[in-house]
Amino acid sequence: MKTEPEVHRIAFVGNYLPRKCGIATFTSDLLAAVAGAHPKNECFAVSVNDGKADYQYPKEVRFEIAEQDLSSYLRAADFLNMNDVDIVCLQHEFGIYGGAAGAHIMALLRELRMPVVTTLHTVLRNPNADQRRVMQELVALSTRLVVMAASGRQMLQEIYNVPAAKIDLIPHGIPDVGFVDPAYFKGQLDMEGRMVMLTFGLLSPNKGIEHVLNALPPILVQFPELLYIVLGATHPNELREHGESYRSSLEQIVKQNKMERNVLFFNQFVDAENLKEFIGAADLYITPYLNAAQITSGTLACTFGSGKAVISTPYWHAKELLAEGRGILVPFADSTAIASEVIGLLSDDNRRETMRMNAHRIGREMIWSNVAKRYMKSFEASRLASAEMHGKLLVIRPAEQKPSALPALRLDHILRMTDSTGIFQHAIFSVPNFSEGYCTDDNARAFILATMLSESGEELERARTLAGTYAAFLYHAFNPKTGRFHNLMSFDRRWLDELGSEDSQGRAIWALGVGVGRSPYRSFQIMSGQLFTLALPVLRDFTSPRAWAFGLIGIHEYLRRLSGDSLVNQTRDTLTTRLMELFDRHSSSDWCWFESELSYDNAKLAHALILSGLDTGKADVLERGLASLHWLTKLQISDQGHFRPIGSNGFYRRGGIRAEFDQQPVEAQSMVAACLEAYHATSDPWWYEQAQCAFQWFTGRNDLGLELCSAETGACSDGLHLDRLNGNQGAESTLAFLISLAEMRATQERMITFIKPSFLKPTDDHQTHPDKTNFADSEAQPVARSATAVRARGL
Repeated sequence: MKTEPEVHRIAFVGNYLPRKCGIATFTSDLLAAVAGAHPKNECFAVSVNDGKADYQYPKEVRFEIAEQDLSSYLRAADFLNMNDVDIVCLQHEFGIYGGAAGAHIMALLRELRMPVVTTLHTVLRNPNADQRRVMQELVALSTRLVVMAASGRQMLQEIYNVPAAKIDLIPHGIPDVGFVDPAYFKGQLDMEGRMVMLTFGLLSPNKGIEHVLNALPPILVQFPELLYIVLGATHPNELREHGESYRSSLEQIVKQNKMERNVLFFNQFVDAENLKEFIGAADLYITPYLNAAQITSGTLACTFGSGKAVISTPYWHAKELLAEGRGILVPFADSTAIASEVIGLLSDDNRRETMRMNAHRIGREMIWSNVAKRYMKSFEASRLASAEMHGKLLVIRPAEQKPSALPALRLDHILRMTDSTGIFQHAIFSVPNFSEGYCTDDNARAFILATMLSESGEELERARTLAGTYAAFLYHAFNPKTGRFHNLMSFDRRWLDELGSEDSQGRAIWALGVGVGRSPYRSFQIMSGQLFTLALPVLRDFTSPRAWAFGLIGIHEYLRRLSGDSLVNQTRDTLTTRLMELFDRHSSSDWCWFESELSYDNAKLAHALILSGLDTGKADVLERGLASLHWLTKLQISDQGHFRPIGSNGFYRRGGIRAEFDQQPVEAQSMVAACLEAYHATSDPWWYEQAQCAFQWFTGRNDLGLELCSAETGACSDGLHLDRLNGNQGAESTLAFLISLAEMRATQERMITFIKPSFLKPTDDHQTHPDKTNFADSEAQPVARSATAVRARGL
């Protein structure tokens, strides 16, 4: 007789109390409900820490993940696998995990050996590229998906192509409270004889509280004793970014309208018992939220299910829950409509009481004990699906694709090298060399690094501070009269040149493009965009191929956010054409390159074509980028298999003798970046292996077997001589290492299947590293080889 597999040990992954956020509350309540409904089962939590506080977790938290530490996700996977967990119940929201769009959590999911049931607290109708990629992999790695609203289920099917049979619709859980007259709780809270209106939850500008406050004056004419309670602490993220400025603006509205007697702010995170009293005392609950795409609101579910009349803006969850007269919907940011509906509902006791009774009746389906039973059914279905697949989980990545461990990212040396002006060019060993001053080149590189870290969420506060310093340097370096940047500045802040080099202009444009396309901060986006527009036109007059390449990479970054800029698109076409003409003029069957000499920052030329080819859909541009990079890669691999860059002591002229030394960190960095871009373009793991090989040059896999980077400080030596390290640790070298490390870490976070460009056609031998002969035969084009397998999680 066939028996169904039992579920005994359940791990809940997500934020957890006492961390102050809605998902922490949800995870804690769900675990308690499942454990209470099934006391024989073992339930425990794996919590995610944001590093902002030392949380004193209860005993059910068995393991802690550091939000921004990728390795801690892998350790958590090992912990879950070793403890014979039957089901993992994951709480998913893009913002609670590290990496781009929370991609760090994928590292954990890929390694798990048990079914995963994922609760989606957000489903986006219009995700960006990172969010879509994360969601697609999350769907693939989850056995079942739980949504709390029918609209979420519909979007999963229509936008993400999820089979209906894989989705469970389970409402947000609520406490089981009786249907009690608000007067009972008003007596306990000294609010007797007053009508009470309530909004609760962590406070932030997207809550729209100001629109309720602006609606109060006409309401108070009709109900002068009304009390509006705004209950909840300021959201921790809002507090870190802007302090109490939003709360202060709300208090100012109250003061201007002389409503101090009618509005109470409770700036605290209330526990469940106190919250029950405040909800119980409310005659009316209002959610004036401004984000239409909110698919789940725990506060709405809780108050509605507790039997409260609700007025809300029409965000997705509210539209669904309050439909058919179950509540009242008002337009977004419409104080007049709010006032009208509040007055109407407070004036009609019968209507309000009918709403309360209907809400409480419907809410019985939402109490935590019932929600726990439905989750257990989902867990059991997931376990059964896994058993039907014989309990075997296929490996996602072939062995050669598994990323090697990377060093920790340390900013100690960067901080040492940076003052209030910018980053110093050079160092005497690890000590900044003041006499050499600053340069735009290095401050542009430093701004790129700081922006990348801000985007990924790593070292967030320090990264933002550093980005501000480097952005200020770039702004000061620009001369609007010439459209050019100065490059060299003395220690006493005097410019030492009238015009910087073409390459420094190109690097600055690259950095500004990164500021526009990647910075999460609006102020940096705007400043970078304004300066980018002023600095770009002169690039057309330059003759340096590297300046063109840096500019093209910056254009790619800029167009990620502002793709409709016709002038920038035209400049990209012009510079791409020039690089293509340069390649065709100099390349041959034995010299697949853009110039008659390999000198410095070589891989950036190929990198620029790869990006431009992908962005414009031009196959010939992409082909030349891949072909030239493949040729350069082969040229810079030693017989022992490690990376050996072209030396700076003579470089390598066509037909001449190649310089083996001095080897510079910037060459390793440009090769890492270009190969990773080729990997993203083709999904071919060979390119990722070449990026790893180039990166390992920093960590000791090089001609001298010496480590250039410091794991303790993040510093990097200035190069390899014939017989020793260059002991100085200047800005260019250190930034080359740290940017490479940041790029490698970002790629490891998103090691998932990439869709190959539609204009790439397979060849008979499935090569993605084209030789020069590809260009003579239009049918012989490189293929983006897929390197994925599907995990069998009952799909």
